[in-house]
Amino acid sequence: MTRPTSLQAPASWYRDSVSVELGDCPALEGEVRADVCVIGGGITGCSAALHLVERGYSVVLLEAGEIGHGASGRSGGQILPGLGTDIHTVEKALGRERAREIWEMSREAVRLTAERVERHAIPCDLAWGSLHAAVKPRHVRELEAFRERLARDYDYEALTLLRGDALREHVVTDAYPAALHDDEGGHLHPLNYTLGLARAASEAGARVHQDSPAIEIRRGKPAVVVTARGRVTADFVVMGTNAYQSGLVPELSGRLMRAANYIIATEPLSEARAAKVLPRNDALSDANFVLDYYRLSSDRRLIYGGEVSYTGREPRGLQARMDAKIARLFPVLRGIGIDYRWGGDVGITLNRAPDFGRLDDNLYYAQGYSGHGMALAGLAGKLMAEAVAGQSERFDVFAAMPHRHFPGGEWLRTPLLVLATTFYKLRDRL
Repeated sequence: MTRPTSLQAPASWYRDSVSVELGDCPALEGEVRADVCVIGGGITGCSAALHLVERGYSVVLLEAGEIGHGASGRSGGQILPGLGTDIHTVEKALGRERAREIWEMSREAVRLTAERVERHAIPCDLAWGSLHAAVKPRHVRELEAFRERLARDYDYEALTLLRGDALREHVVTDAYPAALHDDEGGHLHPLNYTLGLARAASEAGARVHQDSPAIEIRRGKPAVVVTARGRVTADFVVMGTNAYQSGLVPELSGRLMRAANYIIATEPLSEARAAKVLPRNDALSDANFVLDYYRLSSDRRLIYGGEVSYTGREPRGLQARMDAKIARLFPVLRGIGIDYRWGGDVGITLNRAPDFGRLDDNLYYAQGYSGHGMALAGLAGKLMAEAVAGQSERFDVFAAMPHRHFPGGEWLRTPLLVLATTFYKLRDRL
């Protein structure tokens, strides 16, 4: 289970179950002109391209490898309201009113996902229902306080605290003393969804180029984006590169930490066996800082993710540890065959809140979803399209969130983060 390079295609169950035909997306050759150049073929970039062409802009999208080869096409596939950080973090930074706006936009992000799936007939196995599970008693208190705060301060009534038999109707394990069920959360096949957005953008008129990594942005009005065999001159540049920014924009260096996460897919389960795991087909994530998450695929595989690495090296004993976790959670799956193992990178900010912004008036970016980007990245693309069109009020609400660089500089940043993560792992065990 190796960390992919920026140009590797995912060796995953998702790649082997693709059902979206994208069509020809050749590498960029020569010089082209467009209103907007979008860099990155994940959900952020594909959503931005789609919303921009729908507004009448000419768009060129550059993807370094294949569409969806990064986190967008290899993630756990959970689409959830909220952010990668507690909404209280946003409230402290921006105040209650702005936090409420961001919370409502995170709900819009989930609805937008469902709308795009329906409008463009994307075969991505969209299903509803999610659980956020307590692992220890203090988590139960935290989840109950979270539910009460969202209902009181954010008018969010979709959460139900489940215990005992009510919880076992959703997940059949003794591992969790309680869990919050979210009616508005869900899950899907992330690669098919991303490819579906790219297909919709292409059919609407965007020019999509795979195998075309941007190697330089010559900033100005217009800007010029240079690839190995071509260049795009554009009035605006939209960056959806997230963990794969690769130094294109120096101002963003150090604002994002690239972290590897790991997923396995079991062999397909029988209906009876699946009913003894997730009988209502919910997605689940636990409440630990270094969390585990899982769901069932359309062919009833358990898609199970967790663990983290900031060094680019697979953690020692990773495979045995993940297999043992599944066996402890679900004794009925003890000895189950594991058909796929893969890893991928996510972009994490210091405060775990997404980092949206603009540079030079005509260069927009959205990054740092911190493991919570399946729905939010689609909204980010929409908001950047709005901003390019001169309607930046909603984008600016997110862009007002303050962000700091990771401490330690280029050489000490990763060791310091490893130390901090080790502390939180120890805390997870208490």
